[in-house]
Amino acid sequence: MGVSGCGKSTVARAYADTCGLEMVDADDFHSVANIRKMTSGQPLSDEDRRPWLLAVQNWMTSRALAGTGTVIACSALRRSYRKILEDAEGVVWFVHLATDPGLTKRRLDARTGHFMTAALLDSQLEALEPLAAGELGITIDNSAPVQDVVAVICRATGRHRAPGT
Repeated sequence: MGVSGCGKSTVARAYADTCGLEMVDADDFHSVANIRKMTSGQPLSDEDRRPWLLAVQNWMTSRALAGTGTVIACSALRRSYRKILEDAEGVVWFVHLATDPGLTKRRLDARTGHFMTAALLDSQLEALEPLAAGELGITIDNSAPVQDVVAVICRATGRHRAPGT
């Protein structure tokens, strides 16, 4: 979890590959209307996000019921959004990837082909509610090399390298 450009997709993919888990980017569940709104520089409202979060939650539940461990790259900026995800079947564990806003902006400025632009970073930083007491997860500074961040997550989650990785 974290703001756009914090490295969610990169870290989630590396962690999933390391641990032999299925990975999906929650951005893939956004409606066309949500994508249009964000592309035009407008932040999403809670009403815009709810169907998206429920779609992610439904996917999580379907995979848990199938016995498949998953990793989802999802902003999940607010506690209320994470609560929706926590209601999925299985154990839901959050990794908040924290980064310096300047580094995040540079990452967003360098990114091409994505609907989320640096123009929305301030609104995401304003909406961000760090993990609170009672939420299962950890906060990690994501300015280190990806493999170092993944190693910290593996230790925290008790996951180990999948055979052959």
